[in-house]
Amino acid sequence: MSGGVDSAVAAARAVEAGHDVVGVHLALSRMPGTLRTGSRGCCTIEDSRDAWRACDVLGIPYYVWDFSERFKEDVVQDFIDEYAAGRTPNPCMRCNERIKFAALLEKALALGFDAVCTGHYAKVINDADGNPELHRAADWAKDQSYVLGVLTHEQLKHSMFPLADTPSKAEVRAEAERRGLSVANKPDSHDICFISDGDTRGWLAEKIEMSTGDIVDETGAKVGEHPGANAFTVGQRRGLKLGTPAADGKPRFVLEIRPKENKVVVGPEALLAIDEIRGIKVSWAGLPIAEVGTGAEFDCHAQVRAHGDPVPARARVEAVMDDSGVEREGLVVTLNEPLRGVAPGQTVVLYQGTRVLGQATIDAARSLQRAAL
Repeated sequence: MSGGVDSAVAAARAVEAGHDVVGVHLALSRMPGTLRTGSRGCCTIEDSRDAWRACDVLGIPYYVWDFSERFKEDVVQDFIDEYAAGRTPNPCMRCNERIKFAALLEKALALGFDAVCTGHYAKVINDADGNPELHRAADWAKDQSYVLGVLTHEQLKHSMFPLADTPSKAEVRAEAERRGLSVANKPDSHDICFISDGDTRGWLAEKIEMSTGDIVDETGAKVGEHPGANAFTVGQRRGLKLGTPAADGKPRFVLEIRPKENKVVVGPEALLAIDEIRGIKVSWAGLPIAEVGTGAEFDCHAQVRAHGDPVPARARVEAVMDDSGVEREGLVVTLNEPLRGVAPGQTVVLYQGTRVLGQATIDAARSLQRAAL
């Protein structure tokens, strides 16, 4: 129970369905910056009080479980390490993968619980053989299946999403009001929960050693300098402060970050269009489809942002070597329609219809137009 309206209503529905429900709030940080007001992030001290009030109204036990050390190592440090390597991580994805449906679920099962129930907008459907599949929620505008794409077959067997068929967030708020839950009109959380002021670049500057370097265009010509390559992201336009304007006078965007060379590559907006994605750290949401085992290509839709538009694509699995020399599954996704601003470190989630097939961390994104330069 995050302290928000979605998890409160999800708990209420679970109680109403006859389940034996215990409310658990995760203490994920001991940093003073999380003692803020409002709802910029989640899992604050204020949120824990809101979660307790909801449990009191529902008449269920309430506990706070301290996962702050694991969150610091598996989510916060991962975020720092990824930026230091020139990649753009998704901390919400890592939190679902390593905390909410790993650490939390492991502890819950060890204590004898059957499932973790959350306020995510997504749906679990069992196939004819009883195997769980992850699907989009009824309200596509609020659908959160993308950030749950990391869940495995075993994790889906122990996951419940009571808001799956709710047609809108407005209905959830109205239900909370009827149930007497004080969080009915609480604003949604946003931004990165462990960066309290929303200044990601400033926060990273305190964690990663930054050094000045060159900003170059797509041909390799120097067009400016930067205070630290790790603070930039692919697709970024503002804050470049280029000394040499583009020949056509149009804005330039970050195309690539090269941390080993301490360079930032910029160019015209058209060169942000990506045609091919190569992914590592592949996982399948439920049992993988037959084509995965044979290495055959399959039709799908690819999505690279939580609220991004899925685009039609073809995908196949191929073997890749990881950093330790072990052969693992890799994913090659060829996009039928180019996507803009795709960065290594982001996550690509594959769909067939409403079903989530699986996901991979983007290791490389290729622009055929750039390759031709």
